[in-house]
Amino acid sequence: MASIGALKFFFSYFCLLLCLFNFLPPSQGKQQKKLNAYRYPFIRKASTFSSSAPSISATRTSNGYDYIIIGGGTAGCPLAATLSQNFSVLLLERGGVPFTNPNVSFLENFHITLADTSPTSASQYFKSEDGVLNARARVLGGGSSINAGFYTRASSRFIEKVGWDEKLVNESYPWIEKQIVHRPTFSSYQRAVRDSLLDSGVSPFNGFTYDHIYGTKLGGTIFDRFGRRHTAAELLASANPQKLTVLVYATVQKIVFDSRAKRPKAVGVIFQDENGKRHEAILGNDKQSEVIVSSGAIGTPQLLMLSGIGAKTELEKLKISVVHDNPFVGKGMVDNPMNTIFVPSNREVHQSLIETVGITKLGVYIEASSGFSQSPDSIHCHHGIVSPEIGQLSTIPPKQRSQEAVQAFIKNKKDLPVEAFRGGFILSKVANPWSVGELKLVNTNVNDNPSVTFNYFSHPYDLHRCVEGIKLATKVVQSQHFTNYTLCNRETTEKLLNLSVKASVNLVPRHANDTKSLEQFCKDTVITIWHYHGGCHVGKVVSSDHKVLGVDKLRVVDGSTFDESPGTNPQATVMMMGRYMGLKILRDRLGKLAGI
Repeated sequence: MASIGALKFFFSYFCLLLCLFNFLPPSQGKQQKKLNAYRYPFIRKASTFSSSAPSISATRTSNGYDYIIIGGGTAGCPLAATLSQNFSVLLLERGGVPFTNPNVSFLENFHITLADTSPTSASQYFKSEDGVLNARARVLGGGSSINAGFYTRASSRFIEKVGWDEKLVNESYPWIEKQIVHRPTFSSYQRAVRDSLLDSGVSPFNGFTYDHIYGTKLGGTIFDRFGRRHTAAELLASANPQKLTVLVYATVQKIVFDSRAKRPKAVGVIFQDENGKRHEAILGNDKQSEVIVSSGAIGTPQLLMLSGIGAKTELEKLKISVVHDNPFVGKGMVDNPMNTIFVPSNREVHQSLIETVGITKLGVYIEASSGFSQSPDSIHCHHGIVSPEIGQLSTIPPKQRSQEAVQAFIKNKKDLPVEAFRGGFILSKVANPWSVGELKLVNTNVNDNPSVTFNYFSHPYDLHRCVEGIKLATKVVQSQHFTNYTLCNRETTEKLLNLSVKASVNLVPRHANDTKSLEQFCKDTVITIWHYHGGCHVGKVVSSDHKVLGVDKLRVVDGSTFDESPGTNPQATVMMMGRYMGLKILRDRLGKLAGI
């Protein structure tokens, strides 16, 4: 029984961490399908794309689209909905829809999609060169379809730094919030987190607010009171259905350029449908028509390079025709390092995702999650590298995963206390890391992950802040508010750290002094909170209005343009960005005639 419990503990541990951060066979019945067809009549599979559409090589393109958006994610959906109010829009998403997939739709199943490494999963697993397990969205709604749902705005400093119009920003956030954001139920576990943060000096308590304010607060969530997720895909319900076409399972292979003029200009895209057939989609004749890339911090720089925009020497190695030589594409990749402290409990702990956050002046954010659940109608899947049977045997080469190795792994978990099978985690995230990495192509297959290095803690200031965060997180767990809630004794720092070290969560080698040196603990137990960004920075890859430098009719609207992750959790600002940029494009193009 102990070994079975240990495996369950590991799986729940790993899946809780995965939260931070496909149109599968429908299980919701005919009524749900009819509802979706009514609300989103413009969504269809890529294979239905008309073969009679004009080709890119055609001289007349009057039947083309005003805007082609690549990526129906957190930014792409609100962007498409907004632009469709006045112009024809084609939105291309490589994954399926989230609406009829219970793995995506319900809070209690949030871990399953992230643990699924199969080709049809709504998340695509990848491992950074640092040895940290990671994921990228592959579903309509993007990261909002697979994350922990926490909703909180960026700081006013961030808005000022990126140069956005504050008035338009304050019009754009509420547009999101009125449609898909809710107030969390505020579980008992999260109340203990709140009281412990305040007891540990993260004050004042700012109550329920979307705003980024120093102290402890309760934020918003995209899960409603029934535990159903509301993603960015639902923002498409606000679109003009006569002017929007959304194709799912449409994997864009490359952006196509007309290079006959002095400056190359985007004229369309080539995409592949779910059956492997290639299609061409083209822009219309209007000189203001654009291809807009919203494929995220991994997908956008990857697609630009596959389309010929990047460092000439790197592109030529892969025999990619160079459209524009720009060595900054893929550079400046940053991921916010996160470390966790396990909270043992003798009390039954119900599942909760991120609800409470401590915004400190130490340069770290403190959040929390708890419990583990799964609905009976969840879609079971192959969990691959993070399966409960294998656990972190992924640190052992496949040929060495013998029965002896499995038993040794189980034995190593046997000394975990029974309360470890239920409990939660305090999460410490470094804000605005100074450590920087890069993204490189490994081949010309857009379905394969590029090589990504984040260089966690390569800058000493990040390591210093992690240490301060771990000290604070430990103090929170040791608070009387938490021990009263968990019915556990106050544990030493070393014992708390040891619980986290034993449940391996990455492929980084362990050291004997992990629980003695907080610096080593930070390095060896670093994981991601899925807030990576960069690769297409403003001023280096795109202009201040997000137009790609060196070419015409091409723009980027997503987190790849950020040099820091906005707020404690970025999804609110990325969704707002889609709405904001859509409004800005319409108003710049039409003025008062935009009517929006």
